[in-house]
Amino acid sequence: MTIRINGKTEALDSASLTVTEILAVRNVPDPDMVSVQLNGDILEREEFETRSVREGDELEFLYFMGGGSPR
Repeated sequence: MTIRINGKTEALDSASLTVTEILAVRNVPDPDMVSVQLNGDILEREEFETRSVREGDELEFLYFMGGGSPR
């Protein structure tokens, strides 16, 4: 299947994978710290194992970081 991940077209060897499987296949570091947007919708973490990604879908992996300048 062909999908878009973070704006780049990717070809995967399966017709359907769950979000959790895609995170594993892509070796996403710290998957517990990433939020996922599927076709414009932010997914709940509980959906990662059951939500299937199919041909033409668009995924965004979103990382939230804290920080600031020390003063």
